[in-house]
Amino acid sequence: MSQTIGAAKISIIIPAINEAGNIKKAIATTQGSINIEVIVVDGGSSDDTVAIAQSLNVKVISSSPGRAVQMNAGAVAASGEILLFLHADTRLPTGFDEMIRTALQQPGTVAGAFKLRIDASLLSLRWVEWGVNVRSHFYQMPYGDQAIFLTKEIFQQIGCFPELPIMEDFELMRRLKSIGHIVIIATPVVTSARRWLQKGVFKTTLLNQIVITAYLLGISPERIRRWYRRDKFKRV
Repeated sequence: MSQTIGAAKISIIIPAINEAGNIKKAIATTQGSINIEVIVVDGGSSDDTVAIAQSLNVKVISSSPGRAVQMNAGAVAASGEILLFLHADTRLPTGFDEMIRTALQQPGTVAGAFKLRIDASLLSLRWVEWGVNVRSHFYQMPYGDQAIFLTKEIFQQIGCFPELPIMEDFELMRRLKSIGHIVIIATPVVTSARRWLQKGVFKTTLLNQIVITAYLLGISPERIRRWYRRDKFKRV
């Protein structure tokens, strides 16, 4: 695979539910790239997400709701040798395609992601970015909003995303770390600040850490997800 990765097709998989306000911008950042396909996996939107995606001439499929379920469905539909999982509120940098192909050619590398930038000017969010990027670099634990990528071969080898109601990206990274290196591309993706602005930066960051701790202590993902829904917060 390493001999052909430099010319490999990239399948960009975007799970979405009611993302009419974001999906066009996410798809726009994929354009101008070489040898890619975009697959929007809709989990049952009641807004114009599907219509907007279809108008942009990308592949649109439907699945049961749930980010892990949707991303796995997208991977099955993908024709590319490389899979890139992109959140609908995240925008890719120019030249991401060549960055990804180059990164995956590094010896021992099994996956990667990008540094994170948050689309708001609050100083407190610069500290959040710093924490995310330190964690990603030193602990090789990027999360989904950093645009995770890997080859389809490796994705199938580790058993795809575990279909958990929450923490699916965290668990995927743990599996990947056990078999090789996870590279972090220095050029950032830009993600929406909505998850932090909704509850406040400090409270959201604290709740994020509680979720991770609860998961590591063995509390069921379904129970954690119920907290998640009740408090309407999201993990970084």
